[in-house]
Amino acid sequence: MGSRKTPIREADDPARNEDMGDADGDNGSRRQIRQDYRELIQNVMHNREDMLSSKSNKLTDTLENANKLFSAVSRPREAALDAQLLVLASNIGKEKASQLHTDMAVFDPTSFAEDLLSFMGINRMENPESDSEDDSFGKGYLPADAWHKLGTEADKYFKRTPTFHYMLGSFKAEPPVVRQRIERQRKNNKAEEMRVMPAQLKKMEESHQEATEKEVERILGFLQTYFKDDPDTPISFFDFVIDPNSFARTVENIFHVSFIIRDGFAAIKLDFDKLPVIEPVAQENESNMDKDNQPRYQGVISLSHQDWMDIIKTFEITEPMIPPP
Repeated sequence: MGSRKTPIREADDPARNEDMGDADGDNGSRRQIRQDYRELIQNVMHNREDMLSSKSNKLTDTLENANKLFSAVSRPREAALDAQLLVLASNIGKEKASQLHTDMAVFDPTSFAEDLLSFMGINRMENPESDSEDDSFGKGYLPADAWHKLGTEADKYFKRTPTFHYMLGSFKAEPPVVRQRIERQRKNNKAEEMRVMPAQLKKMEESHQEATEKEVERILGFLQTYFKDDPDTPISFFDFVIDPNSFARTVENIFHVSFIIRDGFAAIKLDFDKLPVIEPVAQENESNMDKDNQPRYQGVISLSHQDWMDIIKTFEITEPMIPPP
């Protein structure tokens, strides 16, 4: 038969009882510390106005009590309460410091001037040497050695002689000649640029006008050739100006054809289907008619990219009658 071990109760173990006693005592002291910290925090919050007063020392007493409690703090919970109390005390201390007024004197120019005049020996009585009222103004006069007295007194506080300088800066009698030359040169360059730019623009305008005139003559030549080959068949305006391969070329063709019509070398009419047709004006008729007395009509053509595609599809245009230059 095996022997049974008799269980030992907690109350029968003297070492465990001693540890538990210590633990209970430690918990009790920590609980008391936390209670004291809470009382201090409540005291600071309730007596905030009194602590802000410059005549009250309650904030100092509270910090001293907190220092005594902190000497027994060993756990984070008590340290957290101490930090909370320190934040409240710091905020109150900051506000209290901002309300303090120092006794440091502020520099007053008027008072300084009065003290300076008194040191120099100003006489508040009327100047006996002056008979006019404008010289005295009732404010007194300085003795002859007043400035010498001030300089002798101020000489004690200077280790070296102050350098002489102008209050309004130095005066230069000679103007900067080199700078004037640069400015004149820049003005001349600008004048040359102003003379060159209109010539360049004029040359560009002339070249553009010349190119337009050549293109108008070229298109007029195609129109006259097509009409000479088949004078009985009217030329459709859309077939003549539409370029199925380029929308931009189509717009340029309409632009150049407008010059041909404006100058009277071609005319636009409507056929039986009310569609525009174009034909050149005969040379004999051109020589006999007076262009100034002829009525002129203007029209605005609106052509979008979708309209251009619809015209190509409707009139089945595959090749341009005006080939690109």
